[in-house]
Amino acid sequence: MSESVVLITQDGVRLDGRRIDELRPVKMQVGVLKNCSGSAYIEQGKTKILVAVQGPREAHPKHIALPGRAILRTRYHMAPFSTDERKSPAPSRREVELSKVIREALEPALFLEEYPKTVIDVFIEVLQADAGTRSAGITAASIALAEAGIPMRDLVTAVAVGKVGGKVVLDLNEAEDEHGEADMPIAMMPSLNKITLLQLNGRLTRQELEEGVNLVKKGIKELYSLQKQALRARFSGAQVEV
Repeated sequence: MSESVVLITQDGVRLDGRRIDELRPVKMQVGVLKNCSGSAYIEQGKTKILVAVQGPREAHPKHIALPGRAILRTRYHMAPFSTDERKSPAPSRREVELSKVIREALEPALFLEEYPKTVIDVFIEVLQADAGTRSAGITAASIALAEAGIPMRDLVTAVAVGKVGGKVVLDLNEAEDEHGEADMPIAMMPSLNKITLLQLNGRLTRQELEEGVNLVKKGIKELYSLQKQALRARFSGAQVEV
């Protein structure tokens, strides 16, 4: 980390004015697209993501079909204008990796055995990236799948914690992600208290890891409430942002 970049004060105030245990401002909306089975939009800080779900539908080509369950396919993609420097529209190695990571985070929540020989496609389009795109994409994909009517054990909710200026903080922004000492995204099925994703970039002590998990649970509780509010707004007919 550059010595000139002060990401957090001695009093625990971050560059954007948040305390260490605060999420960035979050907006969620369900049912934003008409030509798909389910859709959702999320803003988390300056990160903006649109998700579309298509399916379940018959698998093509047929040889990819599984006789006992549906295939979940996820496509995480960053729009060319989503970052400061124009990104190539071709899928990068990181996008391919995150597509797999997101699929594995969502699969434990879904009753895929209800739809044998079908596919369910999840398209995650990052419109503007300011850190936390993997976690926000999971959170939005979960409510898009719920709108599509896919049976679920629980919603999946995700957020990252990190180590910044020697302190463990919740929901990193871009500067903290770039200059911090560690980053740990976690996804959970909140009502079941089951983790479906945990990754760690950097190093945390055991105590810092415990602090991070506690912060994640606090953030996930808040995000889970917003997910449910967004779904209630969709199915009550009142299309409002939450």
